[in-house]
Amino acid sequence: MGFGYGAGAYQQVRSRGGVEGANPHALITLLMDGALERIVQARGHMQRGEIAAKGESISRCIDILGGLRDSLDRKVDEQLVDRLDSLYEYMSRRLVQANLRDDLHTLDEVAKLLTQVRDSWAKVAPTPAGAPPRAVSA
Repeated sequence: MGFGYGAGAYQQVRSRGGVEGANPHALITLLMDGALERIVQARGHMQRGEIAAKGESISRCIDILGGLRDSLDRKVDEQLVDRLDSLYEYMSRRLVQANLRDDLHTLDEVAKLLTQVRDSWAKVAPTPAGAPPRAVSA
């Protein structure tokens, strides 16, 4: 599966110092891209039998998911936030299982879920000041 598209954007922004000037929405996107990058790395380590590196990549991804959970704003939409919190927790548990069982399919499951959340998040990006509103497609 090709989950590397977000990793490239993450690396590009990170290498240009984009974190300092990024708005909160973009920072969340960067976190998601970073988590997806770690899953791609873990997948490669798993395929090559690199146990320590696999564990490190998965641990970092779990840490990022924890950061995403911590960043949830319960004042916005409590029901949605509770669902996202549960989803992030589920993904973290699945990553632990993937690590313990060397399970590529579970890594792919988490990557697919996180990619869906990331893509949805990207669609609701705030319009920059002075820019015309974006057309909404059905």
